[in-house]
Amino acid sequence: MTLSKPPLPKPATSKVDAKDQQFLSLNQQVLAGLITFVDFAEGFTLGLVEINFPPDVDTLIQALQIHPDCQEIQFEVLDFSDQPDLRFLRDEIVKILPTIQRESDKELVLIVRGLAKAIGTFGDYPPVLQDLNFVRDAYKTSVPYPMLFVLPDYAITRLAKFAPDFWAWKSGIFLFRTPEATKDSARAQTIDSPQGFGSYYLGRPEDQERIDLLERLLMEYWPNRGAISPENLSTCSTILHQLGKACLSRHKITKAKEYLDEASKLAEQQQDRVLIMEVNRALGNTYEAQRDFALALESYQASLKLAQELGNQNQAAIVLHDLGDIYKFQRDLQNARSFYKQTLRIWEELNSRYSQASTYHQLGMVAQDLREYDEARRNYQQALEIYIEYGDRYSQALTYHQLGAVAQDLREYEEARRNYQQALEIYIEFGDRYEQADTCHQLGMVAQDLREYEEARRNYQQALDIYVEYGDRYSQADTYGQLGLLAEAQKNYEEARTKLKTALDIFTEFKDEYKVEAVRQILDRIGDR
Repeated sequence: MTLSKPPLPKPATSKVDAKDQQFLSLNQQVLAGLITFVDFAEGFTLGLVEINFPPDVDTLIQALQIHPDCQEIQFEVLDFSDQPDLRFLRDEIVKILPTIQRESDKELVLIVRGLAKAIGTFGDYPPVLQDLNFVRDAYKTSVPYPMLFVLPDYAITRLAKFAPDFWAWKSGIFLFRTPEATKDSARAQTIDSPQGFGSYYLGRPEDQERIDLLERLLMEYWPNRGAISPENLSTCSTILHQLGKACLSRHKITKAKEYLDEASKLAEQQQDRVLIMEVNRALGNTYEAQRDFALALESYQASLKLAQELGNQNQAAIVLHDLGDIYKFQRDLQNARSFYKQTLRIWEELNSRYSQASTYHQLGMVAQDLREYDEARRNYQQALEIYIEYGDRYSQALTYHQLGAVAQDLREYEEARRNYQQALEIYIEFGDRYEQADTCHQLGMVAQDLREYEEARRNYQQALDIYVEYGDRYSQADTYGQLGLLAEAQKNYEEARTKLKTALDIFTEFKDEYKVEAVRQILDRIGDR
């Protein structure tokens, strides 16, 4: 939590920014009501202020501070935007109160902002609201000052739902409207922007900023998650679709599916076949990430059918590639190869050279799984050359990783290590922590094959820490399995059994019979040693 002073008051003669003026003009009456509320509030008094965009919050704070009727009031801003996991709000406020330098002859008013992240947008009973409801009586004595909770639309709705006792104590609720200029600016940066989100799982910092803007736009066009006006249906479904894809880019799979399910309902309601096609593909991505391959196939096939009916060759190629991925995951390598080759033919017909790179990469993986190592290398090299030609440094990392895997399969360990290290450096350069995990895992396997056991353990542990951090339970199983094999190699049989049983439980949970059987065979080999 940060304790921040409100913006310094501008002199009465200073010019007000055009957007600030639009916000203040639009909300003259509600601002007057809030000023009256603050002027008469005494002791613990709760006011709720609904504002959807942070710049408008800054404008409001400044307006309160410079208003003639508020000159006898000391506003202190408590900003919790850097604490998304906040639970005990009152405890944090009580810690801060003694540090506030009081201004003589002024009444203290606390402005609480930045709670939206801790409150969240989905799910039941956010911890911060549970605690707020539970300790509400303590506020009267421990925080004996008027408080303004400044929250966006959805956060106020969730406050009313999940902290009804605290909500009942509100003495006023002030709903500020968003100026059109603010909404237009947010649209320009999100749904009207040609820029897409980062590569799958990359999660660039600017992606999170766009997610925040999209969520706030959704509040404007779909307030309180109630009925959507007909003129806003298209906008809301587009925002939900983009939010779903954005959450996928940050490996927030459950949240992505919640947004995409809503987008699907609205797209069906509008009978928007293009959007239905795109949402089905994104839903397929979420099911694939959850390893629910049956539902992924169903979603991809629905998207492909619409793409073909609409004559959208580009989308058809993308979904054929996705279908190849599913068959590869299921170890149906001939079907996977067939779908990838269909994809490649379309990219060639469309003269889309850059798009061919990812398909060559996947054909390389199929060949590698079939132990056709020369073919695998040719495909990976072709993919790498295209990525280099188009300056796509990030995508080169995954191909370097797979070239490392081919070298590893051929026991060319130094070549493998060089390629893995090159991939890792690129992931670190781009700040993609999630993708670092798989490369660390493979570096662990190289070190283990070279009997560099401590180096292997360090790499496995680093991979495991990242998988746990991102909630990727399935990938944890592979690393637990390798830690089990490492322990076996060092004759630590008890540790080996423990790690392997953990891997077995996870593979069983995900119904991966192939790996379940593989781990069982290793456990049988170790026996009671």
